[in-house]
Amino acid sequence: MSRIRARNEEKIIRAASRVFAEHGYAATKTADIAKLAQLPKPNIYYYFGSKENLYRAVLESVTEPLLAASAPFEEFEDPVMALTAYIKAKLLISRDYPHASKVFASEIMHGAPHLPEDIIARLSEQTQALSDKLSHWMGQGLIACLEPRHLLFAIWASTQTYADFNWQITMALGKEELDDSDYDQAAEVITRLVIEGCRVRPLAEA
Repeated sequence: MSRIRARNEEKIIRAASRVFAEHGYAATKTADIAKLAQLPKPNIYYYFGSKENLYRAVLESVTEPLLAASAPFEEFEDPVMALTAYIKAKLLISRDYPHASKVFASEIMHGAPHLPEDIIARLSEQTQALSDKLSHWMGQGLIACLEPRHLLFAIWASTQTYADFNWQITMALGKEELDDSDYDQAAEVITRLVIEGCRVRPLAEA
């Protein structure tokens, strides 16, 4: 039963991510989510209780990976290794959670009216921790002295655009959808821009 529940919840969240991304929170109908998920409408309320709870689940489906993406900053003391892994992780979120990423972006663009306070707090704590680590590396002379939060903003913008502006990117590339090689190429370009543009040096050169 637990496997069935987990499978159905995953189907509902993925369907809801797409419908919320296409129509927004207010205009989304649970009947449309149930139809896309190929499940009876009562299942939506059985598993999530309300549209609001389901919307939070969609936000959590992408904020949890976003929070986990900072692990390289804790795992590696070498800024080259940490930033390379971080950029790749951020791009994989755009690849694996495209609709939930759009829902999250839309929520932020509208002033985060439905984003729970506990998620906001965790994201804020993460940003501070990442900024502190970047400042630490800057103090060691391993990264050019920049405002660390704006460096993070630049990384977020360049990686999340592959989900939030997927239509524009696929149109420009002349293809129906992106494949793994596109994300690999994106990782290479963004990583080189950050590493070379910010004069990031390996820890061994400290």
